[in-house]
Parts: sequence; C-alpha cells; structure tokens
Amino acid sequence: MARFFQSPALNRFASLEFVLGAILLIGIIGTIVLSGWILPDPYKISLSSRLVPPLQNPAHPFGTDALGRDILARVASGGWISLQVGFISVIGSVVFGVAMGLIAGYYRGVWDMIVMRFADVQLALPFILLAITFVAIVGGSLTNTIILLIVSQWVQYARLVRASVLSLREREFVLAARAIGVADRNIIMRHVLPNLLGPVIVLMTLNVANNILLESSLTFLGLGVDPTVPSWGGMLAEGRTYLQTAWWISVVPGMAILLTVLGLNLIGDWLRDLLDPTGRTNR
Repeated sequence: MARFFQSPALNRFASLEFVLGAILLIGIIGTIVLSGWILPDPYKISLSSRLVPPLQNPAHPFGTDALGRDILARVASGGWISLQVGFISVIGSVVFGVAMGLIAGYYRGVWDMIVMRFADVQLALPFILLAITFVAIVGGSLTNTIILLIVSQWVQYARLVRASVLSLREREFVLAARAIGVADRNIIMRHVLPNLLGPVIVLMTLNVANNILLESSLTFLGLGVDPTVPSWGGMLAEGRTYLQTAWWISVVPGMAILLTVLGLNLIGDWLRDLLDPTGRTNR
C-alpha cells in the first residue's frame, strides 16, 4: 500500500495543477448539471425582486437582474451554452483539422499544397472580420457560432498534425510497414495517428477554454448566441448598463468565465506535462 501512494503515477494525479483544475471544473459542471433541480427557473420574471444585491435574499444568494431573474440560475443555464460551444466546436475542429493534416503531411505533393495554401489564406483573415461576415450572411445562433469556431480553428490542428506527420512518415516503423506492403490507411490509423494524439489532446483542452472566451466575446458584441437565451457573454452585455448600481449582474457571469477557463487551462497544462515528459518544467 505504501508503494502505491509513493508511485509516480499517483504523484502526477496529486499535482497542484490537476487538483485545482479538477476542483474548479467539477464544481462548475456539477452546479450546471444540478441547476434544474436545485435552482429556480432562469426565465422567471419577478419585478418585485428586481436588482436584489447578493446575500440579501436567501432565495437569490447571488442577487437578481433588472427583471428580477435569479443570477445564479441564469449563470448555470448559460453554462450549458458555453460548454456546448466550447466542446462541440473543438471536437469539430479536431475531426476536420486532423484529417486535413494527415492527408497533407502523409501524401504531400498536390494535397499538401492545396491544404496549406488554403490554411494560409484563412490565417490571413482577422477573426473578427470573419465573424462579422459570417454572421451577416447566415445570422447569429448557437449552431452558427459553433460552425464559425470550427471554420476558424481547424487550421491550428491541421498545421500541428502536418508537422508531426512529416517527421513520423520517415521513422523506421513507418518505413518498415510500407516496405512489407501495409496499406496507407492502416499505416495512418495504426502507426501515425496514435503517435500524434498527445499534442492534439493538449491543444484541445486549451482551445475549449479559448472558445468559451470567444463565444462570450461574440455574444457580448451581438454576434453570437440569441440574446433571449441566457449565456455568459449575453449576461455581461446586459449588465454593462448597471455596473455602477448593480455590479453583480456582470461580475457573477464574469467570475464563472474566469473560473472555468482557469480550470481548463490548469488541466491543459497538467496534460502537457503528463504527455510530454521531456518538456516538463521543474516544480
């Protein structure tokens, strides 16, 4: 038993980054999941309870907004939106970007030129210009926000995967598999892809946090989720006119964004050290 508690594997899970990140994410996700049972209706309007400060009413521990809606309930409801945008957009970017990077890096030639030149053109476009153009054409909604983030971020994964594949395709185990007649598809799936998942997983974790910030920013600017749907960015936008008289309307969702992004970044940093021991910092 003593050996188990002294094992390197357990020490990795006992790191301060992992513990703090896990506590933050479990607390936030747990509140979001349980909000339907333990919190009031986030859409319920009560003008008699409007602009109640935090800790003044036990029924509204984090206060209410200008329409008397419970701030904590709306933050928890908005968390569903932000987490959906963060995770779904990253998964879509990974699937498309990894596929393009594998094709460009393994086959090279014309495929590499087409994919990389298209990536270069997209990287030259400012994100805010792309967002404004996209919203002007298709409109703003949850689905369109996710599509926008996928379109704008697949390039990161494609370039990362391509760079790794260019090195892996010349390694001995890949050359040996090719020499004995193994099909390209099997080489890619069994030998190349598993060896580049580490950096991709780390980038995924960090991009979930980044996409939550982007969704909040787009919604704050009126380019994201429908304003009638509670979201962290929308709540920030609603509360900016009450900063001097009802600061909690903006501060509470802002703290939710801060803690969620901090937790995800801590987990991403821990994963980077775990999956890349050669780049681990001394702590």
